[in-house]
Amino acid sequence: MSTALRPSACPGLLRIVPALDGGICRIKLNGGSISAAQAEAVARAAEQFAGGVIEATNRANLQIRGIGSEQTALIDSLLAAGLGPRTAAGDDVRNLMLSPSAGIDRRMLFDTRALAEQILATLQSHERFHELSAKFAVQLDGGEALAMLEHPHDLWLSAVERGGEWLLVFGFAGCPTDRPAGAVPLEQGHALVVAVLELFLELARPDQTRMRHLLAEYPFAAFLARLAERVSLKSITDWRRSLSPDALHIGVHPQAGTEYVYIGAVPPLGRLDPVMLRGAAQLAREFGDASLRFTPWQSLLLPNVRKERAPEVIGRLEQLGLLCKAGQPLSRLIACTGSAGCGKGLTDTKSDALQLAALLRRHDQTVHLSGCPRSCAAAHRVPVTLLAVAPGHYDLYFRDAAQPGFGALHARNLTIEAVAALLDARSRSPLDA
Repeated sequence: MSTALRPSACPGLLRIVPALDGGICRIKLNGGSISAAQAEAVARAAEQFAGGVIEATNRANLQIRGIGSEQTALIDSLLAAGLGPRTAAGDDVRNLMLSPSAGIDRRMLFDTRALAEQILATLQSHERFHELSAKFAVQLDGGEALAMLEHPHDLWLSAVERGGEWLLVFGFAGCPTDRPAGAVPLEQGHALVVAVLELFLELARPDQTRMRHLLAEYPFAAFLARLAERVSLKSITDWRRSLSPDALHIGVHPQAGTEYVYIGAVPPLGRLDPVMLRGAAQLAREFGDASLRFTPWQSLLLPNVRKERAPEVIGRLEQLGLLCKAGQPLSRLIACTGSAGCGKGLTDTKSDALQLAALLRRHDQTVHLSGCPRSCAAAHRVPVTLLAVAPGHYDLYFRDAAQPGFGALHARNLTIEAVAALLDARSRSPLDA
């Protein structure tokens, strides 16, 4: 496979980008899914060619950090495991998010996986789509309970049933919880994606790399009218995607129509070592269907486990160092690479997060530690954000729908001890919503 790639700051499987702690290789997983054998290949590559750090990302992919000089050998080993794109130029555009429980979720309206495969194949084989930004992203939502509904996407599609007809409602530069732009019959989902992407590439200037950039200047109604010339659109005004229950990515949850469950486990701060990943793969072989699924919550699922075996699997996962209970503070903390691996980080966010987790008595909201304003670890606004201002010191924000960015600034220049005391006091307050 040719590795001639366009310049980009985004890592990929074929493009390893430098960081303070070595090279970064991003492995894009189809629908977040990986076989046990592939997971073992990732663990082996991280041991042999890097520093042994494997990250689960907020787009349900994996990253290997700390890569040294044997970049070609690492890439070849991952390609041999079937983890690469169909074409070199197609690697950047494999940005399609599904529910981690696609095909097994009790609330799903349809199994999105076949349509997803069709879309991914077209993204990689249609040469024009290779011009899309490496950040241009599509979401396909089948109505699952376990669904990340707060990551903005350039194009999102969400399933709905109306009068016995299955439809995909869709929207641009936002989330499935937004008001939809329109709808198409389910069988037209692939055609809609192709039409939207082709129209975007025809209308956008080179500097307009995302749908939001184009629609900031090009009238929305005009874009929709042009789209309607290519695919038959339906109007839908009475639909709103409901939010899902919290913490469905952690612990044991029943699957659709079976005696099986999936088990969700969180690697602390989104990081796995080879032993942890290899152990999870072995459990998938012993108790599941020899596959793992990664999630936008930087966690993993072990699907198709018999319900009566779940306690044993939980115990084994916890022995590996994975978190399987939503009440554990560390399972609710996310942190970017920080100053240990990123030149822009103002503090070691991973160490600070471990300290915060040890100090918190109990916290049931997500807390995000960001080493700089870029917010690499969180693609959406979370309830609590700590923005580093100096080593070990943070400004504290609480999510506020009326305010952009991280939300409402609550306090400045706090130590981790002060943050823990404030969050503990706030969690005990009966006035706290």
